[in-house]
Amino acid sequence: MITREAVLNLANLSKLYLEESEIENAQKEIEGMVNFADEINKINIDFEDLPELESISNAFHEDEIKESFPQEKILENVDGGKDGYFHIKKFN
Repeated sequence: MITREAVLNLANLSKLYLEESEIENAQKEIEGMVNFADEINKINIDFEDLPELESISNAFHEDEIKESFPQEKILENVDGGKDGYFHIKKFN
């Protein structure tokens, strides 16, 4: 079971502020995530039964520099933005 203290410690490390009313729900949510991860870890996969994975020897590739969209075109989606940037309201 994920304790209240563990939730508060995780929130602190994540620089999140939880209202008192949110802590219990966060405990349940984190507990669900941990349980899901535990279930995933229990799965026994024999990779020899997955031949399509055998052909992948190196999934990395060189970076490619590509032309990006013009800034003006992107900012059309937010009515032109503010001073050439996306304007995001600050929440208290």
